[in-house]
Amino acid sequence: MNASKPMVIEARAKTYALKRPFRIASSLYVDAPVVEVTVRHDGVAGRGEAAGVDYVGENCAIMLEQIQQVASQIDATTRPSRAWLKPLLPPGGARNALDCALWDLEAKHSGVRAHDLVGQSGDGIVTHITIGLDTPEVMAKDALSFGERALIKIKLGSENTRDCLRAVRAAAPTAQIIVDANQSWTFEQLLAMEGDLLANGVTLVEQPLAADADDGLLDYTGPLRLCADESSHDRSSLAALAGKYSVINIKLDKTGGLTEAMALADAASAKGFGLMVGCMGGSSLGIAPALIVAAKCEIVDLDCPLQLRQDIAHGLHFSGHRISGPSPSLWG
Repeated sequence: MNASKPMVIEARAKTYALKRPFRIASSLYVDAPVVEVTVRHDGVAGRGEAAGVDYVGENCAIMLEQIQQVASQIDATTRPSRAWLKPLLPPGGARNALDCALWDLEAKHSGVRAHDLVGQSGDGIVTHITIGLDTPEVMAKDALSFGERALIKIKLGSENTRDCLRAVRAAAPTAQIIVDANQSWTFEQLLAMEGDLLANGVTLVEQPLAADADDGLLDYTGPLRLCADESSHDRSSLAALAGKYSVINIKLDKTGGLTEAMALADAASAKGFGLMVGCMGGSSLGIAPALIVAAKCEIVDLDCPLQLRQDIAHGLHFSGHRISGPSPSLWG
């Protein structure tokens, strides 16, 4: 019998064009750069994708360098394993792309879909649709365009917050709305906005304060649910979130892959945190693994492929808010 050939890792940078520029409080995005990874072993290929965590300095060049360092450590005895991968890279985009590729590889080797490997459904997930930060008029127009879509997440900054919020609510009077401030508020602004947020039916605010200044949230006793995004990465960040947030936003680029994301979801839930799953950007290849985490979450924000001019081949199917599970040709 012939010995197995060594595992091979291939990685490349890709850029997806956005339908239009997308703004948040701290950044303007005009495209969606990602790293796509393929892991080959015994005639089977698994794929993964990562956008990286830009606010901590990650980009495609850095992720590609990290992936190459991992690839250089492969020898004839190396077997594809998520346990093998974890100590080689810190949490972040590079490990996410590799981890998800290894999940895909395992599913293809075993003939068992990835969601079945963990006993989770990856089909029929319902997602919020995000409105980028813009003028109140443009944001209201976006809200109107959603039609029957009743789950909206709106990006807000430190200026025109009330006008933007009220414009979206007027355009979508029956929608469920959550708000993401992306670290742009002060504690005083949070308190000042509380009445307007509640009056407009907002019950959850993502990352109102900067991650390095969120100790101020220990003094918040109001009715709004606060969700940690930039303050939450993997299980090691959980202890610092207690008393500040009641919900965490899990993103595979932050956790370093599906493996840690699932572990984080279980650990956070055991500590009483509500769960949200989100994404940093990219195509359906990067979103597909997150659908497995989504089955554990009360809030889902996985609409990034809808922002692309053209998604990857065999991309996820969106019907309103509902996402159909990935085909085997895509992932898992």
